Amino acid sequence: MDEREGATDAEPLTPAEWKVMRIVWSLKGCSARDVYQETARSLGWAPTTAKTVLRRLVEKGSLTTTQVGNSYLYQPAGSAVKSLLAAADALLENVLEGTTGLVLSHMVEKSNLSDEEMAKLRALLDAKAPKSNPRSNRKGGKS
Repeated sequence: MDEREGATDAEPLTPAEWKVMRIVWSLKGCSARDVYQETARSLGWAPTTAKTVLRRLVEKGSLTTTQVGNSYLYQPAGSAVKSLLAAADALLENVLEGTTGLVLSHMVEKSNLSDEEMAKLRALLDAKAPKSNPRSNRKGGKS
């Protein structure tokens, strides 16, 4: 299945939630303790902060839990790509008319694209380009 299929209309993630999701995705699932330790190390968070963010992610449906003894294992409910595409859709829904090209150009400039990704992007842009019709270029109808 294409990663873009079945994109959810889930509630958008906050910056803190994205940070925790990156940890869970990178570990392909983990314990709460793994998240506490990583957020303490990399972000300086207290365990209670990480616990709050984990709870919110479960409530939003972004994470699933399995209880093992007296601790929980967290698994992503969906792929990172699917979540990123949903976030991109939400961004595009909020773009002001006439600024879509500017936003997309900014994203391309900020990205490190491989040669293959650039070729796919060029092909997509070529396919989206309006087909020129020699008749539509005439003014006044008759030549």
